[in-house]
Amino acid sequence: MPDAHSNKNDFLSKITEIIEENISNEQFGVSELAREIGMSRSNLLRKIKKLTNLSASQFIRQVRLQNAMELLRQASSNVSEVSFKVGFNSTSYFIKCFHDYYGYPPGEVGKRDLGESDSVQNDQPKKKRTIELIGATILIVLLTIVLIFIFKPFSSKNNKLEKSIAVLPFKNDSNDSTNVHIINGLMESILNNLQKIEDLRVISRTSVEKYRNNPKTISEIARELDVHYFVEGSGQKIGDQILLNVQLIEAPGDNHLWAEQYNRDAIDIFKLQKEVAKNITDKIEVIITPEEEERINKAPTDDLVAYDYFLKGLDLLNKPERDKLEEAIQYFKKAIEHDNEFARAYAAIAIAYYLMDEHKAEKKYASQINYYADNALLFDSQLPQSLIAKALFYMNSEEYELAVPYLEKALEYNPNYDLVYVFLVDLYVNHLPNTEKYLEYALKGIRLDIGAYDSITTSFIYLHISNAFIQSGFVNEAEKYINKSLEYYPENLYSEYVKAYILFAKNRDLRRTKELLIVALDKDTNRLDIVQEVGKICYFMRDYESAYVYYKRFIEIKEALNLDIYRGEDAKIAVVLSRMGLAEESEKYLLNFKEYAENDKSIYKDLSLAAYYSYKGDTEKAIERMKLFSQQDNYHYWIILFLEIDPLMDNIKDLPEFKKLFNDLEIKFWNSHNQFKASLEEKGLIL
Repeated sequence: MPDAHSNKNDFLSKITEIIEENISNEQFGVSELAREIGMSRSNLLRKIKKLTNLSASQFIRQVRLQNAMELLRQASSNVSEVSFKVGFNSTSYFIKCFHDYYGYPPGEVGKRDLGESDSVQNDQPKKKRTIELIGATILIVLLTIVLIFIFKPFSSKNNKLEKSIAVLPFKNDSNDSTNVHIINGLMESILNNLQKIEDLRVISRTSVEKYRNNPKTISEIARELDVHYFVEGSGQKIGDQILLNVQLIEAPGDNHLWAEQYNRDAIDIFKLQKEVAKNITDKIEVIITPEEEERINKAPTDDLVAYDYFLKGLDLLNKPERDKLEEAIQYFKKAIEHDNEFARAYAAIAIAYYLMDEHKAEKKYASQINYYADNALLFDSQLPQSLIAKALFYMNSEEYELAVPYLEKALEYNPNYDLVYVFLVDLYVNHLPNTEKYLEYALKGIRLDIGAYDSITTSFIYLHISNAFIQSGFVNEAEKYINKSLEYYPENLYSEYVKAYILFAKNRDLRRTKELLIVALDKDTNRLDIVQEVGKICYFMRDYESAYVYYKRFIEIKEALNLDIYRGEDAKIAVVLSRMGLAEESEKYLLNFKEYAENDKSIYKDLSLAAYYSYKGDTEKAIERMKLFSQQDNYHYWIILFLEIDPLMDNIKDLPEFKKLFNDLEIKFWNSHNQFKASLEEKGLIL
């Protein structure tokens, strides 16, 4: 059997061969490589990153540059010719990339090779230099180890943050408030250009908006957003002139790296946006691929009147009250009247109509969303907003699976687009339940957008992430995020009782779990959910008298409020009532539970029926239902934690068949957990 090293070399050799077969095609990029190798783009990105610690774009560029070196050594082509032969349509960009990779420009290849051959002929001096170099190298290594040891906490933090940036809200220097949309539009466009760069983590606009009139210092904001660089700007439009002041700040030490004042004609607004973005990326040495540069250089429209209307609409779209949305749509439609191929305006109308329909029982705007989304795709199929617009049509129509490829494609073209993560998280929580996908997009999304929310909302976001982790068996990660949740909002009782269960997963101490739940309940004695949780823990402890006290209270509140909730708990209540001698009431709850289980559409239907038949003493049917449940996948960690100690299972838990089935469930769960863990590690989402 080939070892892992052999498999790694085979894979890298294969993709290198494919790249070299297409080396002169400047359009051959990540998507094309994924198609040729027969992998999804995301899987290809993860595998290349794992094997080489390079992004897929960087790996392709590396292969091109290595081939360029071979061609230059043959001296049969000049630098410009080699540039085109290896797929660089810009000689200047080729020279920059070559210099970054090899440390010297391509024009010096022949000279460098000659110098190396001369040095080989003089053997004795070389030996002496080698000894000197070895000694120097040892000294450098020792010094490096000392420096790493001394400065490790600081440097590790810097490495994490060095390619992260936030564009703070630009200020309008004019007394004319009618020009605010121009300055906001410049900020939005510069941000949007930076978001297209995969080598950069860009904080969302919603996260920075709260700092518009906020007195916090750069250092304080940096800590809150976990970001290294900031862009500040201010400007105004005077007649046909745009005046813009921009500065780039490095957060540690509040160091001003660069500042510039621009005075441009309004007709050059798109050049100005690109120029500012380029100056910023040059200063922080971000790698921009030719594909990304092409997308940055693409102007949204040639009509400045249309663009002005679009910016006015965009300013309103960012304040999504219904009257603002309706007004925004009118501005976008005026933009289209001036440029009927303005893809961004079509997409914005579709998004506005979706927001007007969102959360409404009756959907009124499906046809409008579809019409404007299709037009956006017609005029620019690679525009992220066009792809989002079409995805929203499918979400509005409840065809959720059809929305996913459009959203994932949008991330290809704009890897920092926070709005895409918001929609993907919503899909995988509420419509296409998938813990792995939910965690992937939620963890990526909060790196861009967590600052957009108030402390209570942030607390609940971390609660959901923690809950997803514990359901998949990630106890330490779950504890980390539940602690974050409680840091943001200590009064979050949901987080408090979820933490009690996370700690149970660590220590298997039912008594301690009960104590923690009672502490939470004492803070709000009317919390029906916590009342039944305490009753449930007492049930698992087989303290039926205490369980009855809490379940009785739970039943009284539920009946008083005429609530039909927690029907899955009726079997446990039936056991407790029976133990307290209330046989008639017990039977009523047991029959309610059976009806609930038989109509259950989830994967847990057969497990519930196994519990019912076990309690009734029909062990044959109970085992039969257990066998059916054992064929399921993606069940929660709670099954592994509580099934064996559940009193409902007393009649079958000592049977060999049950023990084997439970063992199979455990093995399957942890195999799935390990695969999930490897996937999250590959994506850099857990350590």
